[in-house]
Amino acid sequence: MIRFNNVSKRYPSGQEALSGVSFRLSAGELAFLTGHSGAGKSTLLKLIMRMELPSGGQISVNGHSLSRLSREQLPYYRRAIGVVFQDHQLLFDRSVFDNVALPLAIAGYDPRHIARRVRAALDKVGLLRKEQQNPAALSSGEQQRVGIARAVVNKPALILADEPTGNLDPELSAEIMHLFEQFRGVGVAVLIASHDLALISSLRHRMLVLDQGRLINAQDEAR
Repeated sequence: MIRFNNVSKRYPSGQEALSGVSFRLSAGELAFLTGHSGAGKSTLLKLIMRMELPSGGQISVNGHSLSRLSREQLPYYRRAIGVVFQDHQLLFDRSVFDNVALPLAIAGYDPRHIARRVRAALDKVGLLRKEQQNPAALSSGEQQRVGIARAVVNKPALILADEPTGNLDPELSAEIMHLFEQFRGVGVAVLIASHDLALISSLRHRMLVLDQGRLINAQDEAR
């Protein structure tokens, strides 16, 4: 699903954000990306999204060599990736339903098809009965669930989550992680950037540990 081969990223300022990073993430695998602030986690996620290009090395995702993607191919590539943010990035002038429907509407899906997909995604995260509410009326945990529903409504092969539990209490954090484990169970690859070592250590999944841009631990998933 994801393959990094000796990947480095140096910014024009001279900052070396990543250096010689190599790892693989398989379909249906959940892994945590962790490390200190500034270790390179966000840069690594941006490289997967093709928001940044590596300075060296090769990246392939879902069979695509990212260095060979054309500008025309990029939107289609990104549609196969669901992204979950720490701050949800919801639109508070639209309903829960419309927030989740947005990726499908942009892609030009038939409205009837959109309705089925949106309701299936909301049902998966336990929010089907709140589809007409404004996200502002929901709790922080519910808002994060809306963000997850929006990320999976396209039925992506890969989910990237950037500190998805950063603003949640321990109980809600565990619930959100359980949702990610459910998606992994149906063959979706999931990569979660998180600094919550206590939580991710308790979940017994593979950890990718960055330190000053270098991957210092890519242990196998616990069995």
